[in-house]
Amino acid sequence: MDVRHNVHPEDAKHYTTQELRNRFLIQELFVKNEVKMVYSHIDRMITGGVYPVEPVVLQAGANMGVDYFLERREIGIINVGNAGSVVVDGVKYDLNTTDGLYIGMGSKEVSFSSADAKQPAKFYFNSAPAHKTYPTVKIEKSNITPNHLGSINQSNERNIYKYIHPEGVKSCQVVMGMTVLEPGNMWNSMPCHTHDRRMEVYFYFNLPEDAIVFHYMGEPTETRHVVIKNEEAILSPSWSIHSGVGTHCYTFIWGMAGENQTFDDMDHVDIKTLK
Repeated sequence: MDVRHNVHPEDAKHYTTQELRNRFLIQELFVKNEVKMVYSHIDRMITGGVYPVEPVVLQAGANMGVDYFLERREIGIINVGNAGSVVVDGVKYDLNTTDGLYIGMGSKEVSFSSADAKQPAKFYFNSAPAHKTYPTVKIEKSNITPNHLGSINQSNERNIYKYIHPEGVKSCQVVMGMTVLEPGNMWNSMPCHTHDRRMEVYFYFNLPEDAIVFHYMGEPTETRHVVIKNEEAILSPSWSIHSGVGTHCYTFIWGMAGENQTFDDMDHVDIKTLK
């Protein structure tokens, strides 16, 4: 398990490009028959990926200090690959592409598999500490009514799908969903914002191999950018903006944890003040 420590905004101002990437960018999430995880000390969020050509079991790392992964945690999972399944304490949940699953605290045995080993599933997940057990729930994207926002004139026409949130699938901390940009649109989360009460992780996918996203981060008056490729994620501390523009349209999964679960609790940044 890769462990990332907190970064003070005053320190981040002086980072080189490589230092920014080392602290915040998450690469190579999908390795055959492994659970790849990054443990962030920002709200104790774990970001991970599973690429099960053969069945793979979710296990606690030594850094967690528990007997099993969900002993004191919850997890949100979205399948970004081909059809697969997650087995939770003997109960099987089949997930097609972009279907999700929430698993509550206390589930002991979690394993991942693909419906066809030649066309494997890819399970992306966010996990945060929990204080209460909520039921395990399968989330089908086809059953979610999206919020349609933006416009082609601003290059940000998009559909927002909320998977785990207070008005839907309940959780302790994790709030999770997916934003799908319409063809011809490249911007996300601009005008931008921060939310001092929550951290966030963005995972970019459905991006052609020859395309990139310029992800903007940093304090509003000290912005930096990180170049991101398909199926890479980036950590966003509460003091940082999180916005991006691609050379092609794309989809991204957002996951949050922290003080509250209020989706609209944002500290909006006047675009004129960005530097």
